[in-house]
Amino acid sequence: MKAIDLITDNDLTLLLQKGDESSFTEIYNRYWDKLYFIAYKLLRDTSTAEEIVQEVFLTLWKKKESLLINSLSSYLAAMTRYAVYRQAAQLKHSRKQENSLGIINAEAILEIDVDHKILLEIIANMSNKLPEKCRLVFQYNKLQDQSLADVAEKLNISQKTAEGHLTKALRVIRANFDKPMSDLLLFIIAMLFFKK
Repeated sequence: MKAIDLITDNDLTLLLQKGDESSFTEIYNRYWDKLYFIAYKLLRDTSTAEEIVQEVFLTLWKKKESLLINSLSSYLAAMTRYAVYRQAAQLKHSRKQENSLGIINAEAILEIDVDHKILLEIIANMSNKLPEKCRLVFQYNKLQDQSLADVAEKLNISQKTAEGHLTKALRVIRANFDKPMSDLLLFIIAMLFFKK
């Protein structure tokens, strides 16, 4: 058997689903810093970002047997972002404040417990219906956390063109969501769009 640190993400995911603790440890070591960076970038709070990342890994371990993961890095990044959004909603709820985006209030977010996997699949499926360039810009930037400048360079287009594709992708995805779920999904997409 290969050394655990040489195993691909897909193979690690398969081992994880079988309850292999060493694969979980390798995933943890491989992705902890990346997930912490995502959480810290959104929260600007060290201890809360660390708690969020620990929560993500705890959830990953608890749900390991039922997970359907196409891309481990995208899946973990999405789990982290959604955990941050829930944390932000809980803080705002405790302060009795409305959500700053005005799309959906904090109480409604707390009442809707959206499973990470389902939400990621919905967004990924929606993006797969986009024209190729729009899809690639959206998926690289929003699902794989690559900067717009990096995406533009990778696709050999200008950053302005990449921004245009991203705007179009978000508009198409928003238009395709049905009520009542659309408010929550629009909130999450807005958080993705406005993230630094």
